[in-house]
This record gives sequence, structure tokens and C-alpha cells, in this order.
Amino acid sequence: MGYSSLTACVADLEKNGHLIRIKEKVDPYLEMAAIHMRVFDVEGPALFFENVKGSEFPAVSNLFGTLDRSKFMFRDTLDHIKKLVDVKMDPTAVLKNPFKYIGSSAVALGALPWRKKSNAPILYGKTQISKLPQIVNWPMDGGAFVTMPQVYTEDVSSPGIMKANLGMYRIQISGNEYIKDKEIGLHYQLHRGIGIHQMKANELGRPLKVSIFVGGPPSHPLSAVMPLPEGLSEMIFAGALGNRRFRYFYDEEGFCISADADFVITGTVYPNKTKPEGPFGDHIGYYSLTHPFPLMKVHNVYHKKDPIWSFTVVGRPPQEDTSFGNLIHEITGAAIPKEINGLQAVHAVDAAGVHPLLFAIGRESYTPYHKVDRPQEILTIASQALGKNQLSLAKYLFIGAIEDNPKLDIYDVKGFFTHILERIDLSRDLHFHTNTTIDTLDYSGDGLNAGSKVIFAAAGSKKRTLATEIPNGLDIPRPFNQAKMALPGILVVDGANFSSYEQEEIILGNWCDAMRDINFDGIQLIVLADDAAYTAENINNFVWVTFTRSNPAYDIYGVNSFTKYKHWGCRGPVIIDARRKPHHAPDLIKDEMIERKVDQLGAKGGSLHGII
Repeated sequence: MGYSSLTACVADLEKNGHLIRIKEKVDPYLEMAAIHMRVFDVEGPALFFENVKGSEFPAVSNLFGTLDRSKFMFRDTLDHIKKLVDVKMDPTAVLKNPFKYIGSSAVALGALPWRKKSNAPILYGKTQISKLPQIVNWPMDGGAFVTMPQVYTEDVSSPGIMKANLGMYRIQISGNEYIKDKEIGLHYQLHRGIGIHQMKANELGRPLKVSIFVGGPPSHPLSAVMPLPEGLSEMIFAGALGNRRFRYFYDEEGFCISADADFVITGTVYPNKTKPEGPFGDHIGYYSLTHPFPLMKVHNVYHKKDPIWSFTVVGRPPQEDTSFGNLIHEITGAAIPKEINGLQAVHAVDAAGVHPLLFAIGRESYTPYHKVDRPQEILTIASQALGKNQLSLAKYLFIGAIEDNPKLDIYDVKGFFTHILERIDLSRDLHFHTNTTIDTLDYSGDGLNAGSKVIFAAAGSKKRTLATEIPNGLDIPRPFNQAKMALPGILVVDGANFSSYEQEEIILGNWCDAMRDINFDGIQLIVLADDAAYTAENINNFVWVTFTRSNPAYDIYGVNSFTKYKHWGCRGPVIIDARRKPHHAPDLIKDEMIERKVDQLGAKGGSLHGII
């Protein structure tokens, strides 16, 4: 029947063996995050921290740590929700198969937000920002962050909950130049819903009211991260998914308050007011650095009786947000491709940090009366994808045609690369977008939000057989000659460290010239790495290093390369320089002393004995 609160969810998970309690006093500085990551790595249970150092409030994490647990939490509504999303994406679906969707419309109607009177549980008490669990996940983080917030804003020109936005954007609550208990930092990108609301408020010279909900039924945080179709409100989705209408009211200052939340932080963002935010260990696997982001002046911090602070940990994938992604695909996987004509399937590769690498499959129907032997329609599909919602953050897009292999699987990384590299014409099928915007969290480019993109498109019959071993007699010249096979047709080499782009253009130009006459039989891609053995050790390492540490326009070279009529191509293997560059952000590295402390919880008598 759904949960009325986070407390009810915790009780249900514990009763059914999906949650354990950490009874020992734990430090929110690094230790809680380390415990969470260790348990997530073994697909362990959700965690309830009873005794958080420095705070009177308990905390919960890893609620969505496995897809099975997520399905368990939404076991009563998941099937109806999938149908609801289908209908919103394709309203004619009901006409085509009305019996399939019986009940789903009733779910949607029963999920309309419910405005309550202000005697809600959330008004039980007030506290201060500094009394909340001050959770710091990584050693170089700039302070404590809220990592599972539901950030609510309304359109100042068209207020009301039905046109509001509920998103999940990290919130810095301590450190840097923030005034204790009075100021916090918001980190979001302008194309997100809250960014649009802020731009409208700025244009009118008005402050933007922001409400940050923490906790509440688990359908609420999931709704905040869902890529919902246009016109489907996050609050309606939360009500439908949780089988409980989203209850809300407005406080005396006009802020929207989630009646079922455990905590609500209210405040205002004034036009053009920023302060330094970050660093923060992010989901790509590196720190996002310190930059000016919107400043929020805190008004109130409400909480219910016996509230629970909800948090997660992000870092190099996989992490809990990976499981979020799996659940989102479970709900919307069939719906998202319908937004782009001809798109059959799309997948942001989690192990590569999500946005740096996108796989897609399209349909080639431009000339059905001719056999397709080169990319045509899939190029227009790729261009549409790079302009669509979060898909627009993709940096490398590999796209194939479904006609060439109806069983092509976007989740089979090895198989997908093999399919593309067997068919691609490197002299023709690479298409660059230079001097463009990329993900804020990606520091491979030449500035914040700045970089390039590239499309690898392949259509037609198989052109070659890829090498699965280093070809006999292959002699790669210095300074890069320590070679390892990563995947069929893909070689990783290491050698000299990166110096500067000015010098490397000369060094790599000479290196490519020295390889003009080498027979790279079955080799289509060469990756330069700082450590070839590590990069080629497994698929996750390969995609993470290759696609997070390279900027296509700067870091792609080729053997026998050329530029003709503004088009770049190569007649030998394409080369991606994925070495570390001086401007790259630091890797996320765990604190060894904290890790040893977590080990003690796994010893006999510890709360994690038998789990880690």
C-alpha cells in the first residue's frame, strides 16, 4: 500500500531483512561514507546509523543500494508506474491496448498533490543547519553536504505546485565562506528546472524561494532524480509511485513544505549572489572543484518528531546512484527512446562516469530501397540525442544501426564496441562538435562546462575481423610502446607522461608519422594511458580511464590522419590520449586510517560482522 513516511519504510525494510542498525557511535567525517561504500560494494543491506557523532538525529543510507531492494520498496506500484510513463510518452498506447492500461489512469488521478492545513508532522520542531548530521564523504571535500535532497522551486511567473520543479542537486551546508547556520550553497546546472526558475526570478529582480526536503517516503527522492516526460509533475509521480498523494502546504513566509518530509530547509536565492562551492567528490570518480554557485539564505529548518536524516555517497561508479539508474531504466527504459524518432535504445555507460560515454542504436530508413553501407539516418538521430535533456551531456557517442544486428545490446560494452569497430570507416565516420558545452563535473575540457564531443557512427556490413591478441611482430615506436590488449581491436599503450598540448601536438604528430607504414591488422583504436596494465585490466577500468580523461577535439589523433573540406579522418587506427593532464581534477582516494576503523565494525561483535 506504500509508505506514509521514511520511518515506515525503515521499519518495513528491517522487518524483512533489508536493513541493519549500526549501533556504534560513528563519525560523520568520512567514517559514515566509508561504511556505506563498504556495504554497498558487497550488495549489502540498507544502513540505519543510530548514533551520529555531533548530532541528535539518526541517519539512513543505501536504501536504493540494490535493484531488488528498490523493487521491494515499490512492489505494489511499479507495474502501474511503468504504464503511466508509457501513456505520457505515447498517449495512443491506451487506444492500441486499453485493457493493459486499466488501473494506471486511476493511479494517476489518485496521485494528485494534496494541499493540507498546516498542522502537519513536519512542524513538530525547528533546528539549525549545524545540528544536522555534518556528513563529509571524501577527504578533500570543502565541507558537509546534503546528498539526498529534494530541492523544490516554483516558477515565479506562474506559481503553484503543478508547474513546480523537484530535483536532486547537492547542497553544501558548511565550510568555505558560508556563514554558519545562515548560508548554504546550491550546485546545479542552468538547463535544469531550478536553473530555469532562477533565470526567470533574476529577470524580474526577485529572490527565488527554495525548499529543500530531506527524507519522507522513498518515492519522493526517486521522483527528484527521474527524467520524466514533459508535463508529468514530479509530485504526481511521487504520489503514484508511493501510492500516497504528495501532501504539502505553505508556511507563513510562503515556502512550500512537504508535509511528509523528515526535514525541510527553507531559504531564498537572490539574483546574482554566489559564493565558492566545493570541492566535492563526484560521481565521475574525481573531485568537482571550487567554483561560484548560487548562495541560499536560510530561513527555517523544520523537522518532524523522531526524524531520520537520509544520505548517500557518490564516487567512481558503481555507487548507490548506479542502482538509482538501474531503477530508472526499469521504469522508463522503453519510454525514453520514443522521444527521438528512429532511436531504438540508448545507454549512458555507468562505469565511464555516465555522461562521458553514451551508446545508442538507431534505425536506418532513409533509403529503404537500397542496402545501407554508411551512416545516414543514425547521424541525425545522434545529433538529436546530443540536444536532448541529460543526453546532451554526453561527450563520446557511439551509435550503430539496428538493421545490422537486431540483437545488438547497448548493455554489452565489449559486444557494442566490437560491433562498431568492425564496421566503422575511420576516414568518414567520426563527427566532432568543437568548442561546445559539456558536463559541469567533467574537467577534461579547457574550462568549466567547456570542451568538445565526438560521434562514432557505424552502419553497414562487417568490414574487418578485429584482433584479440597483439599482432605478431607489431613494433610500436617510442615513446609509447608498452602495449596491452583491452578489448577486440583496442590496444592500450603507455610511455611518457603528458607535458603540454603544445608539446604533445608535436610529439604525437611525429609518433603517428612514425607508424604510417605499420600493419595494424585488426587494430582500430589505440588508447594512450599512464598505466596500460591497469587500464586494460578490465572493462570498467578501460571505459573510466579512456572516456573521463580525454577531450575529443584535443585528445584524438590518428595514424595517416587528414583534414579534407573541414572533415577530419584517419586511414589507420584512431588514437585517444587518455593520460592525465595538468588541468584534470584529482582522483577520489579513500583514507586508509578510516578504512581500518571500518574493518573493526566487521570484526566479531561489530554491527557489520558477517557483512563486510
